[in-house]
Amino acid sequence: MELLNSINDILWTYILIAVLLFAAVWFSVKTRFVQLRMVGEMIRLLRSSGKKEDHAGVSGAASHRHSVSSFQAFAVSIASRVGTGNLAGVATAIAIGGPGAVFWMWIIAILGAATAFIESTLAQLYKVKGRNSFSGGPAYYIQKGMQCRWFAVLFAVLITVTFGLAFNSVQSNTIAAAAKVSFGWDPAIVGVVLTVATLIIIWGGIHRISRFSEIVVPVMAVLYILLAIFVIIIRFDHIPEVIRTIFADAFTGDAALGAGFGSALIMGIKRGLFSNEAGEGSAPNVAATAAVSHPVKQGLIQAFGVFTDTLLICSATAFIILCGDTYLDGSSGIELTQNALENEVGTVGSTFVAVAIFFFAFTSIVSNYYYGETNLQFIRDSRPMIIAYRICVGAMVMIGTITSLDFVWGLADLFMGLMTLVNLTALAFLGRYAIMALNDYSRQRLKGYNPVYRRSTIPQIQRHTECWPE
Repeated sequence: MELLNSINDILWTYILIAVLLFAAVWFSVKTRFVQLRMVGEMIRLLRSSGKKEDHAGVSGAASHRHSVSSFQAFAVSIASRVGTGNLAGVATAIAIGGPGAVFWMWIIAILGAATAFIESTLAQLYKVKGRNSFSGGPAYYIQKGMQCRWFAVLFAVLITVTFGLAFNSVQSNTIAAAAKVSFGWDPAIVGVVLTVATLIIIWGGIHRISRFSEIVVPVMAVLYILLAIFVIIIRFDHIPEVIRTIFADAFTGDAALGAGFGSALIMGIKRGLFSNEAGEGSAPNVAATAAVSHPVKQGLIQAFGVFTDTLLICSATAFIILCGDTYLDGSSGIELTQNALENEVGTVGSTFVAVAIFFFAFTSIVSNYYYGETNLQFIRDSRPMIIAYRICVGAMVMIGTITSLDFVWGLADLFMGLMTLVNLTALAFLGRYAIMALNDYSRQRLKGYNPVYRRSTIPQIQRHTECWPE
């Protein structure tokens, strides 16, 4: 733990926060704040997902018999985003960084959505045909766009370890902790059940994962938001003070917690990034699987996913916690969220959180697994290696339920930070191509067309974008 904390302090305090914020502001300016000015287009694209318009103009190399829909790709990425970060991560950020951490979570989401747009558009541009669906992501656009195999393999290794192993131990740890608080269940028994269920789902591949996610995630997210709205209504008189506290503490810190400005900033960005994944390089892996007529379509949809995750679900958790004073009682993680809800609506609140975190975190586990699998296939398409990886994922799910909260979060922060640095380096070199694609999309929309991308649109990368028609 001492070693992990020392490395994370250097990585996050002196390097990653500055790089993340610079990239988010840079891409926001270069895209003319696409994440704000095209929100309406994002919603329209989600509504038309799977319809004829979504695929109009897609033929030949750009189509795939087994491809997933735009909404399914969105659901899988949301399944990974919406999980421990939204319920336990927000609580941890508030417990350590104070209410001001919520403000910085909002900032990194609003600005980071531009980075999410860039990385997912690049994933679509450089995607390749796999056996059962399209494949793509940072490893692919690093190798094809930067012509740097070793750097691509480095990313592939980091994301496999980060999501399949480190992040999944966080998810299972949170599920076990919530079950223990609400039902008194033994974490080891919970771990066995989770491990078996995980192995059953992940053996079915991306199609089983996408079908599972598109059903479970929207239902649980809506129910959780409705519960948060109920809490806000019954404690409406506290809301102005909660908002005032969030903004005030963002720059001054919370004296009651001993948390200063730096603590609020670091925890807000750390937990915000863990939750919404903007710039990490994770969501592009599933964004690449969608069959759309233009890469920008999926880029816009994935940017909207950042808003859905942080501005809706993370904010819901924050308001539930801050409507009372439970964040001052010394608890942290999922226990704090459960205590806050129990304080507002009784024991049913704690029980609901336990159920919600199971579905949120479990869908994150199976989606996280997919990120690892697709990157292992990039390194080497080996069936024995994939089977070994599945067993390792199951083992880390089990280990996560019986180890300490601090250890799993420390491990997750370390690998998340390293992976994000590699991806942001690639975006610095390749981001201009996503901006070119956005300009092409906007021109076609202004003319009233359903945008269709062709390889000749960006001649500089034409020969590396073989999945698109001539």
